Amino acid sequence: MQVDLFDYHLPESLIAQTPLPDRTASRLLTLDKRSGTVRHHQFEQLADYLQAGDVLVLNDTRVIPARLFGVKADTGAKAEVLLLKQLESDRWEALVRPGKKLKAGAVLHFGEEGQPPLLTATVETEGEMGGRTLRFHYEGIFNEILDRLGHMPLPPYIKEQLPERERYQTVYARHEGSAAAPTAGLHFTKEYLHKLEQKGIQLAYVTLHVGLGTFRPVSAETVEAHEMHEEYYEVPQETADKINETHRRGGRIIAVGTTSCRTLETAAGEDGTLHAGSGWTGIFIYPGYRFRIVDSLLTNFHLPKSTLLMLISALASREYVLAAYKEAVEKEYRFFSFGDAMFIY
Repeated sequence: MQVDLFDYHLPESLIAQTPLPDRTASRLLTLDKRSGTVRHHQFEQLADYLQAGDVLVLNDTRVIPARLFGVKADTGAKAEVLLLKQLESDRWEALVRPGKKLKAGAVLHFGEEGQPPLLTATVETEGEMGGRTLRFHYEGIFNEILDRLGHMPLPPYIKEQLPERERYQTVYARHEGSAAAPTAGLHFTKEYLHKLEQKGIQLAYVTLHVGLGTFRPVSAETVEAHEMHEEYYEVPQETADKINETHRRGGRIIAVGTTSCRTLETAAGEDGTLHAGSGWTGIFIYPGYRFRIVDSLLTNFHLPKSTLLMLISALASREYVLAAYKEAVEKEYRFFSFGDAMFIY
């Protein structure tokens, strides 16, 4: 299957640069995956599409301030590091810039100018596309130093500064470890989630720490040739029990975001039973995939030719999804991380 089949035209002006002041003020496009029918609403009308007994599955990962700005110890040249995945204790997988100058053995310093560095990193190994393995050296608690020095790792298509860190976190974020936010969840407030619970909709949580796959483009010509990067996930026993019971009585499982969707499908057995546990997932969902757990999906609008666009084209059809995207462009929806929402049911 050609990757070009998942391309579409998006004016740059529709890429949302800043979040709306009110999380629930976004627009909502709904897509009936059976008929292709598209409707246009405000996000708060999502409740009209949910019913008592449904389970809304949320990814409770928390974004770390993973972008660090420092200098090379020997030359003083500027360097940038984006932490992606903690490998063990003080070793991290990261993206670096400028990649050509940061070879194995290079030492980086991070801290305030004119002061001794609070963090020092040594490049241990080199990978492709600016990937590196770094070992950090410091005194104190790493997360406290990172919170002091780090910046939120906004996607490269966002050029504006983020006014406050918490706006790039979901209101239910708990477990630190992501290099990007699970953005479908950014639309919820605690009050709106409480409103859904009062309607009889159950909430369940999984964790998937968003890593390199979010930043890695599909460079292969065919979908089948693309290799996904692995990300760490956890499915609590409580979540597995709640979802399995819901399916037994015929209720719906609604994933909030592609990260929740990928986690659920990773932990699913062939018989559709969800298994509690943790591990690493490189699951790649594209048209032809048979969903075992997820019935419906709340998501944002995704980049052309991205693995996330391929995923939602597996839940609906590619033709229905691209037709819905065309209509969203015509009606000037806001796209990507801080953009509007889409509900596929």
